[in-house]
Amino acid sequence: MDYLLHILILAAIYSILAVSLDLLAGHAGLLAVCQAAFWGLGAYASAVLTVDYGVYFPLGILAGMCLGVLASFLVSLPSLRLTDDYFVIATFGFQIIAFAIFNNWASLTRGPLGIPGIPPPTIFGWRVDSQWKFLLLAVIGAVAAYIVVNRISSSPFGRVLHAIREDEIFAASLGKNTLRFKVTAFAVSAALAAMAGSLYAHYITYIDPTNFTLTESILIISMVIVGGAGSRWGPLTGVLVLVVMPESLRFIGLPSAIAANVRQIMYGVLLVVMMLFRPQGLAGQYRFGR
Repeated sequence: MDYLLHILILAAIYSILAVSLDLLAGHAGLLAVCQAAFWGLGAYASAVLTVDYGVYFPLGILAGMCLGVLASFLVSLPSLRLTDDYFVIATFGFQIIAFAIFNNWASLTRGPLGIPGIPPPTIFGWRVDSQWKFLLLAVIGAVAAYIVVNRISSSPFGRVLHAIREDEIFAASLGKNTLRFKVTAFAVSAALAAMAGSLYAHYITYIDPTNFTLTESILIISMVIVGGAGSRWGPLTGVLVLVVMPESLRFIGLPSAIAANVRQIMYGVLLVVMMLFRPQGLAGQYRFGR
């Protein structure tokens, strides 16, 4: 039962990440390769504040989200003036920079040693000190992220994002400030990813730079593409496929070292197959391969 709860908690946290990226990739057509960087910023901000300064958990998660928004401005304002492959390369660069900071700013992040002893969350006297309680907290976070993205995508703001995704020049010709819409969507996406990072840090109670690598960003992209970008249930479908399904390898009896490699192969093969035969994903609407 403890193992099942652990998988459900991770699925809820990854749901926040997948939904946050879907706001960019699915609704705005911006494929960013740096979601793990914002995830790490939220995790490190909350961990450092609560471990080193004894800050209250809600303030730590809020600080992480604010840091994610600030970082998104630094990335999006110059890079969103780029298009297509150039934007992907710019976000890839930010991911590499963020990992280097996590790994080398030892006085703050403790570098490769990581930050141990992250305390469990306490919210207005409610101490989240069991897996059942953390599952409830993670599900609340996932539902909140889903509602935020769903409300944005179905609002007039979301319809402008869809217009930008389909034809940005046409959207601009209608008098829409497309850069402002894209920067705002990027900021919301970064804030949600940072919230997931804070929850992850306080659940695992230990973080190090290897938790927030380029591989994790690619995994989050895979969830969106496999599940289906731009749809209501696509990102959640991708999370179920790519988080829950690979755990079945544990019951086959494969050694841990081999299972990890097989898991990466499964991600890659599934991603290639989906892009070739169903670019809109299992439950999606937007076709990346168009």
